[in-house]
Amino acid sequence: MARLKVGVPISGRGSNMAALAEACADPGFPAEIVLVLSNEPDAAGLGRAQAFGIPTAVVDHRGFPDRAAFDAAMTARLEAAGADFVCLAGFMRLLTAGFVERWRDRLLNIHPSLLPAFRGLDTHERALAAGVRLHGCTVHFVRPELDDGPIVMQAAVPVLPDDTAGSLAARVLAQEHRIYPAALRLVAEGAVRVEGERVVHRRGWPGGSALAAPPLP
Repeated sequence: MARLKVGVPISGRGSNMAALAEACADPGFPAEIVLVLSNEPDAAGLGRAQAFGIPTAVVDHRGFPDRAAFDAAMTARLEAAGADFVCLAGFMRLLTAGFVERWRDRLLNIHPSLLPAFRGLDTHERALAAGVRLHGCTVHFVRPELDDGPIVMQAAVPVLPDDTAGSLAARVLAQEHRIYPAALRLVAEGAVRVEGERVVHRRGWPGGSALAAPPLP
């Protein structure tokens, strides 16, 4: 089977990109990264991508008159690299509806909350302020609305009594690095499909036990 060719837009350190790159370094993984693209010329993730031998490009949003022109330039770079799928990894720009529709059902994002809770920024601070007992991360197909779209995979962590935003973020990030490659594998293998606004898994999984926080006696 041909490997899915993936472009990865980033804006910063690229830790989720690196998790994807590590997975893709396995020749048996069903996807490969053909381009890491950043809107920030000094993004640390560019160096991390180059260390994996992945081609990189900079498309600085400040050089375009509007979002549509910037998104068109991104699409041109991605398509020139041969990408037929896109995984956003800490890409901190709002995408136009035109870009999202062009890549519809070929565009994944990872968000640091259990969507649909806590869309947008400062998710860990907001989770603590709300007093939730479980928090986590979500991989989803992208839709034009912010942090919206069919959910592929989620991971939850307990919120501990002495948690700070930083400690909670670190625990969630560790799960992000696990589920993003796993979700990409499901997509690349054809193990999931989008029906309407839901993701349908072609094979099930064991129910397991419930995660409760605080733990049940």
